[in-house]
Amino acid sequence: MMTSFFDQFASPSFLGIPLISIAIALPWVMFPTPPARWVNNRLITLQTWFINRFTNQLLLPLNVGGHKWALLLTSLMIFLITTNMLGLLPYTFTPTTQLSLNMGLAVPLWLATVIIGMRNQPTIALGHLLPEGTPIPLIPVLIIIETISLFIRPLALGVRLTANLTAGHLLIQLIATAVFVLMPMMPTVAVLTAAVLFLLTLLEVAVAMIQAYVFVLLLSLYLQENV
Repeated sequence: MMTSFFDQFASPSFLGIPLISIAIALPWVMFPTPPARWVNNRLITLQTWFINRFTNQLLLPLNVGGHKWALLLTSLMIFLITTNMLGLLPYTFTPTTQLSLNMGLAVPLWLATVIIGMRNQPTIALGHLLPEGTPIPLIPVLIIIETISLFIRPLALGVRLTANLTAGHLLIQLIATAVFVLMPMMPTVAVLTAAVLFLLTLLEVAVAMIQAYVFVLLLSLYLQENV
């Protein structure tokens, strides 16, 4: 039973060929391409409005140097939110439940922010490891603690996204299984459980969007420290 619950997180394959690359590329195919006409349809207008609002909100605390990351962060946000939302559909695979994928996104982007800080302003970047006014006996301990917290950042990014999505999918599957088991024995309880399942699904839709936003927001905060 427990094995079947976790089967949904296994990477799908066909004839021994992993299909995770198709699952990753699928969200980009679903987005319409803006035409060359002056008047767009409502879907493209809504999509453009959302992207503009998100980009403005994300780049508000950054200086001009950080605006070069606008395209990358916006594309990452669209990719994560679309992948998370598509994973809530039945008989689908969610690539962002794989820690390897999330770490593959978190580590290079975090490392890029650190390298930018060390290249452009090394004194300020290294100054983050030691708060101002620290007593001399505590300097070695604080440097070690701040260094560890710096290297934990990409791990926290990847694990947070993976854990939230995995827990939500498991809860949905557990409650859905309970509904099918209770339906022939206690229909009233099964209906109440189905109502809870519906509310949980709405919550998971919100979690899918919020976790994508949090992932990109934390990256922008790390970038803000180094530009």
